[in-house]
Amino acid sequence: MIAEKLNLSRAALRPDLAILTMTGILEARQRVGYFYSGKTIENFFAEHIKKIKVKDVKGVPIIIKENTSIYDAIVTIFLEDVGTLFVNDDDEYLAGIVSRKDLLKIAIGNVELQKIPVGIIMTRMPNIITIDAEDTVHHAAEKIVEHEVDALPVVVSIKDEGEKGVKYKVIGKITKTNITKIFVELGKTF
Repeated sequence: MIAEKLNLSRAALRPDLAILTMTGILEARQRVGYFYSGKTIENFFAEHIKKIKVKDVKGVPIIIKENTSIYDAIVTIFLEDVGTLFVNDDDEYLAGIVSRKDLLKIAIGNVELQKIPVGIIMTRMPNIITIDAEDTVHHAAEKIVEHEVDALPVVVSIKDEGEKGVKYKVIGKITKTNITKIFVELGKTF
């Protein structure tokens, strides 16, 4: 019936119907044929977003040490063209995060930026919101929106037997820009 209305052969329509069936928009049953499943392209889009893992889209983190001067952190943020720097302690574990806003606030105060370590102004653990590589991009986006941050460190948790706590190794980053790029790419697909 659809083929007749469109003035096409059934064979010409079959590949298009197969694609709509694979996306879940149509369902196919023997002796019944094709019928609308009730799912929209938006449902398909949402389901697809919820399947993308952070590990598949994470970026390379820019990491500095706690004793790096604020001046050097400002230079690094501009040279690397990032909005957030991740700060490691001497054992290479995540100790803090410093953003452009943090650096701007301290720079306005006309202090001696070469003499003050970034560890003085950074946001410290446990006040840092992190994400696991196996989490979904949707979950990362929820955290970014909920906590009003520009970037999340992608971490691996390591139990610290000595202190009976958890420490984190930074293995990547996910930012507002990463997430926006995903939406742009998906928009081209649909």
